[in-house]
Amino acid sequence: MLTGSIEFFHGVYLKFVEVPEPVWYGGGLTRLSFPEEWEIHVCKMEGHDASPLSCSEMREAFENPIGTERIRDLAKGKSEAVIIFDDMTRGTRIYEIVPYILRELREGGISNSHVRFVMALGAHGARTRIDFALKLGEDVVSRFPVYNHNPFYNLVKLGKTSNGTPVELNAEVERCDLKIGVGSIVPHPMTGFGGGSKIILPGVVSIDTMYHNHIVLGNYVSGRKPHPSLGLGVDIEKNIVFRDMEEAAVMSGLDVKIDALLNCRSETTRLFVGDPIEEFRAGVEVAKKHYVTKPLREPDIVVVNVTAKSNEAVLSLWPGLRYLKKGGTIVVVANTPEGQVTHYLYGKFGMNHGGPGWAPKSDEHPYGKLIVYSKYVEADPHLEIASRKDMVWMKRWSDVLTELKRIHGEEAKVAVYPCCEIQYPPGGIPCSK
Repeated sequence: MLTGSIEFFHGVYLKFVEVPEPVWYGGGLTRLSFPEEWEIHVCKMEGHDASPLSCSEMREAFENPIGTERIRDLAKGKSEAVIIFDDMTRGTRIYEIVPYILRELREGGISNSHVRFVMALGAHGARTRIDFALKLGEDVVSRFPVYNHNPFYNLVKLGKTSNGTPVELNAEVERCDLKIGVGSIVPHPMTGFGGGSKIILPGVVSIDTMYHNHIVLGNYVSGRKPHPSLGLGVDIEKNIVFRDMEEAAVMSGLDVKIDALLNCRSETTRLFVGDPIEEFRAGVEVAKKHYVTKPLREPDIVVVNVTAKSNEAVLSLWPGLRYLKKGGTIVVVANTPEGQVTHYLYGKFGMNHGGPGWAPKSDEHPYGKLIVYSKYVEADPHLEIASRKDMVWMKRWSDVLTELKRIHGEEAKVAVYPCCEIQYPPGGIPCSK
């Protein structure tokens, strides 16, 4: 089913599909063209076109928290507040949400001079003022201290989880007696769904804490067989890694979590505020229906567009790895100027070197060719999309289309996933399969 247009262009009829561009770099639309003879299917998630929340709807979420008191009531008698927010690998528009948090803090007696922000980088590389302003807004960055999380230093040992994970927490977060997290709930290939307690682990803990949780406990490394409870969109209650994360969040003293659901343009369509465990459970129940996507089986070509996590493009490959006709072609649309994110756990730091969770990409895959369509070519991305010998980069869509026509001829079945890194198929994809 084509959900685009057919137009007469330079003497031929072409089919056009529009997909959103990376949210932090303009957030416009990219037009992809295909031959009129090709069969084009646009595979949208259920919440693709969900309407963004109004100001009154956001305010209502703060006035009716889930499983806890309002932030203003929790703030009474407290002296220092920290707002922990997700980084540039997430599409959450924190700047829309922060004013409601600050109002609650003021009403609870905590003045602006006793509030700071910490970006929950986890194992990702440090960010700059440019990024802070995009996430939080110029006004917040100019009036409040904003810090990067450092996973190697300034950490406080809190003990161990029941699984033996040593919990070492960011010292600036630990010293505050009111801790508030802000992020979004989206499908995640390891924990089922991201959001909730992930703002603490991996967000603001040590690299050692992450290593034990992700690798020792989850065995989540390329080339290994991960713990069978892990996977994309799987049951969080049975997920050993996520349950460990929740224990760490409780140990950290996280008071409130705020989680958004996003449409394909990364607009906030639902907001869950409250106890970090309870609000997340409520949010996931809605997220299961919101992000679910009916996949097209056995297409010749899979086009996956990445927007909210354009700098983690590897997360978008699931339709090509699972549903593509054997020997078919994957096209990854990842137009992000910053390139792929620095990742101290899973990233590359040399031709044959990487973080403690890095391993060479497997040569076994179902696709015949993988094309990365981007104006910003990387000879060897810091966070690998695929092995270098298995993919080719192209700057112009006309070149991509020429190559696709050379491979597939005059007839091809194409599946386009407009915001693939936050989409998932019915039932999810367990790592055990």
